[in-house]
Amino acid sequence: MEEQKNQRKTAIVTGASSGIGREIAKVLCGMEYEVYGIGRNFEQGAAEEQKGRFHAVVCDLLDTPKLCGAVKEIAADGSVQLLVNNAGAAYYGLHEELNPRKISEMVRTNLEAPMILAQQLLRDLKKNKGCIVNIESVTACQSNPHGCAYGATKAGLHSFSHSLFDEARKYGVSVVSISPDMTKTALYRNADFTVGEETESYLLPEEVAQAVAFVLRQREGLVVSDITLRPQLHRIAKKPRRPQ
Repeated sequence: MEEQKNQRKTAIVTGASSGIGREIAKVLCGMEYEVYGIGRNFEQGAAEEQKGRFHAVVCDLLDTPKLCGAVKEIAADGSVQLLVNNAGAAYYGLHEELNPRKISEMVRTNLEAPMILAQQLLRDLKKNKGCIVNIESVTACQSNPHGCAYGATKAGLHSFSHSLFDEARKYGVSVVSISPDMTKTALYRNADFTVGEETESYLLPEEVAQAVAFVLRQREGLVVSDITLRPQLHRIAKKPRRPQ
């Protein structure tokens, strides 16, 4: 029994109810991880599609006490080897047109929650020589007019990833930054733009998930610390204006 416990691979994925997170969960289940997907809500039947390896955990990342309690319960047997911080919140537009609630939601979802989850799980990840994958954004390393606050949260996560790797690498922990460009997901639901019409102008969620798989398939001792994914074309599409 103890040997079986040690062989078990457990992954925690945030934002697993849709988009990139859902595709990452699928890939990890195929790699024989026991996947605990955290999300605010899950479509009926979403948990069943992963052949029994996927466990839906309904939790708002902004409810810190509930989040920490859920993670401690998942990690109780000490088998957590992988944390994927994927959940994201994004509001776009002139900074003066945001409000404190939107800014707080982005900071807490995109930066605070990954930092808290890493802190909660780091001892187990050190013991298991595990991995943290942070799904960041190309906006982390560029200027972002009309997305100042969102870009700043991703820049903060990028900085945290690199610093945490230098802190924890001697314990066998790898920390990986994956930075996608425009991806065909619901992230732009609060924006006046979306991905371009040409398939060459956006990424697909499953392509980001395959980048996670690529990271995990490297030999022990090799860390692919940064991956940037870009579509061939740089295009966006303006959404039609809503009637006043």
